[in-house]
Amino acid sequence: MWEAALHGFILAWGLILPLGVQNVFVFNQGAAQPKLARALPAVVTAAICDTLLILLAVLGVSLIVLSLAWLKTILYAVGTLFLAYMGWSIWRSEPPAPGNASAGVGVRKQIMFALSVSLLNPHAILDTIGVIGTSSLSYEGYAKAGFAAAAIAVSWIWFAGLAVAGRGMGRLDSSGRLLLLMNKLSAVVVWVMAVYMVKMLVFP
Repeated sequence: MWEAALHGFILAWGLILPLGVQNVFVFNQGAAQPKLARALPAVVTAAICDTLLILLAVLGVSLIVLSLAWLKTILYAVGTLFLAYMGWSIWRSEPPAPGNASAGVGVRKQIMFALSVSLLNPHAILDTIGVIGTSSLSYEGYAKAGFAAAAIAVSWIWFAGLAVAGRGMGRLDSSGRLLLLMNKLSAVVVWVMAVYMVKMLVFP
């Protein structure tokens, strides 16, 4: 069981570390909110979504999704439109003014955005169900449970850490210039991912 848990832990870190839309959003909320606690809706929603995807992958849903070419096409098409919109939204966003207690996105919008970046990102979905789901086939019983639990724990630790890191940067950047630059870079990253989605649609 411990070997399976270590496998799940390392594998999850490898999947979650690259800069993506989900990570960008959680980090930006940590930086934009006047208090760290106000970024919790984004952190918890993103972690719950990852937990759901990992559980579906380990339970075998990955085999169904990966076998349906039309479903993958729909995921990529929807994902392309979604990422294009998210990039535009991030590019236009302005950093909060210093001392503005109402800065940052509200609870409802945080939850909706976190749900969107987590569940409408086909690249993340296919990575999770393809890599974690396939790897979990090597285990049964308690070993598979340990594998899944370790992968889920990584998500919760990572998103909490991202918000803390964002909060630290937000406190250091009193002028908001660094956060503005990060928003621009984040938007470019999101648009690059959208282009990748188009490539996967045209040349699957």
